[in-house]
Amino acid sequence: MFGKIKLKKSKEKSLMRCHPWVFSGAIDYLESGIKEGDIVEVFDCLDNYLATGHYQPTSIAVRIFSFERTGAQRQFWKAKLLKAAKLRKELGFPSSSTNAFRLVNAEGDGLPGLVIDYYDGHLVFQAHSAGMFFQLDLFKELLGEVVTEVFGLSLKSVYNKSSQTVPFKVQPGKNDGFVFGGEYEGSQPEIIENNNRFLVDIEGGQKTGLFLDQRDSRKLLGSCCENKSVLNTFSYTGGFSVYAFRGNAKSVCSVESSARSVELEKQNVELNFKNNVNHLSYCEDVFKFFHNNGDIFDIIILDPPAFVKHQDSFQQGMRGYEKLNRIALKKIRPGGILFTFSCSQIVSRDDFKKAVFYSALELKRDLKILHQFGQPADHPFSIYHPEGEYLKGFMIYVA
Repeated sequence: MFGKIKLKKSKEKSLMRCHPWVFSGAIDYLESGIKEGDIVEVFDCLDNYLATGHYQPTSIAVRIFSFERTGAQRQFWKAKLLKAAKLRKELGFPSSSTNAFRLVNAEGDGLPGLVIDYYDGHLVFQAHSAGMFFQLDLFKELLGEVVTEVFGLSLKSVYNKSSQTVPFKVQPGKNDGFVFGGEYEGSQPEIIENNNRFLVDIEGGQKTGLFLDQRDSRKLLGSCCENKSVLNTFSYTGGFSVYAFRGNAKSVCSVESSARSVELEKQNVELNFKNNVNHLSYCEDVFKFFHNNGDIFDIIILDPPAFVKHQDSFQQGMRGYEKLNRIALKKIRPGGILFTFSCSQIVSRDDFKKAVFYSALELKRDLKILHQFGQPADHPFSIYHPEGEYLKGFMIYVA
């Protein structure tokens, strides 16, 4: 028996359109005793059942995982994981050239609040809701079954990395760490992506360890780097830098403020191109680098962290995107290419395009959009949940 939530009049419309979120302001009645992470059933004002999801006392009060009544038992969750895994298999993951991919993409796979990335048999589990966090022990067991059943592979480890993503204070004993396996040497498994090799910092790296959502963008970059000078800003562990050298770049300059990431970036370049003297790595704030460095580049990559995390910071964040792109445009020689991205969920593609537009207008530079980027196929988003399209980017010719 699950807790009951009743909505105010007319507030059921978004659920009737299969949107997977219920906002706190839509709730008229919350049954006493419901705790953070509990499974609840949602009803309209006339007491008609609408959906089932996890409750949390935040702005997004319920994350819906089923629009049909369910007991949410073991087989229910296994069916969800199997469906997600089978989609990845149909998409060609893993393959002989790429053995790292997103296995579960939250609302995009009907599992809101849950992200799971696969790194050559090592899974990184990130819960963004208390409800999914409390399912960790069950999912740990199910994931081993699913990986074997769908991919015919054995699971090497499961690492819980939820302390920075769950909306509550993690309880003692529930900190990040391996919940299965982890006996391999160190916490940096080596993976391959489009035949490039990368060490992945599962424990200390950002997100789950590697930004898998930029796989397609990195591949396109590599196709246009022949004899070019490349600047990779917010370079993290060197993904774009490695692809640039794979595309025969003349030189690559990587800029990243995290010393830990810079060291791994150097290792990743060395892993693919031993004794490469054409890679310059700077542990420095990107804006300071632009201010202090007078070089002009053929290609610049701007892949910053989210500048807009909340609606209250929208205008400030948009000014940040304008400033960053304006500075970069001053550093690209005529005929060069800018790869520019935003991973801010609440910034739309049109919003981001306007930021780039205003940057160019002030400098009177002629820009042509050659390609528009989004998430790769293993990061699907539901047509009923447009907020799931968080990654936007442009490949721009700068005349």
